[in-house]
Amino acid sequence: MGAIADLTPVRDQERPTWLALGEDGTISRWDVTTGDHEAVGTTTVAAEPDHEPWNDRELRTRLHASHDGRFAAVVHDYGRFGEVVDLRTDEVTLALENDGYHSETVPFSLAFGQSLGRRVVIHRTDWNRLDVSDAETGALLTDRSFPAPAEADGLPEHHLDYFHGALYVSPDGQRVLDDGWIWHPIGVPSVWDLGQWIEGNVWESEDGPSRVDLCGRADYWDHAMTWIDSVRVAIGGIGDVDRAMRPGARIFDTSRPSESGAAVELLAFEGPTGRFFSDGTRLFSSGDTGLSTWDPTEGKLLGTVPGFSPTHHHPSARQFLQLADGVVRLWTA
Repeated sequence: MGAIADLTPVRDQERPTWLALGEDGTISRWDVTTGDHEAVGTTTVAAEPDHEPWNDRELRTRLHASHDGRFAAVVHDYGRFGEVVDLRTDEVTLALENDGYHSETVPFSLAFGQSLGRRVVIHRTDWNRLDVSDAETGALLTDRSFPAPAEADGLPEHHLDYFHGALYVSPDGQRVLDDGWIWHPIGVPSVWDLGQWIEGNVWESEDGPSRVDLCGRADYWDHAMTWIDSVRVAIGGIGDVDRAMRPGARIFDTSRPSESGAAVELLAFEGPTGRFFSDGTRLFSSGDTGLSTWDPTEGKLLGTVPGFSPTHHHPSARQFLQLADGVVRLWTA
């Protein structure tokens, strides 16, 4: 397997389990408690030798897992290719490609979810289009075609001027958070209902009634973001423009829009930096100097772990992992 390229937690297991991706493409199931590794799959995502980094965003390989660990997705963040692998058969069930238009500006939009007993994968198929597919069969569940515009030079109904970014599914599996941006360029995190999208309105991710924007920030996206619980979202950075952004967190209630139509902002407080994680109650920030724990209701600092800056979090196991240069360090909350 060699050095570890990425890790991701498997949430619905009796023992704390992770999937690990080796630089040689081997996918292993790793029991942190015992240290046991078991190779369960391989990946050979197409190379992208002509990729040109944008704004210091280097192409990187990213590993995702379904809630039960049966399926893994390996994608190129800031690139255009990926694939979904069934770890029971080691077969590719879905080849992923996002068209490549400005894909260098965002991580590859992908997240696993569940619907009507199926494991599903949400993935970007164009710069302004997301789709949902059955992880086991690869079948498209959100088939739709844009109707012809009323005027020859007009835009079709449901047209979305939005570059989809990193995706986060709420802890209850009901909603999707999208860290995308609009031209020119303003980061606009958005949320909508996953069940309604798959089972009711195939246009829900474009302009459905459950879709709500959180905020708009000029030249600022692809930064810290996490669900606190299945309603509240924490967004990193205080301010409306990149050059004047201050370290901190903004907490939004995504369940109800404000009078302006955006999500209700509950609180903003300075301090949190780096990556954001949550255990359903607390907010964790992983900055250069260490890990900090915050009360997202009052904005109070609850504690710190100096010198440990985790890159990954397993909420149900309360484990934090720091992956750097292929080496993993572990801390349990």
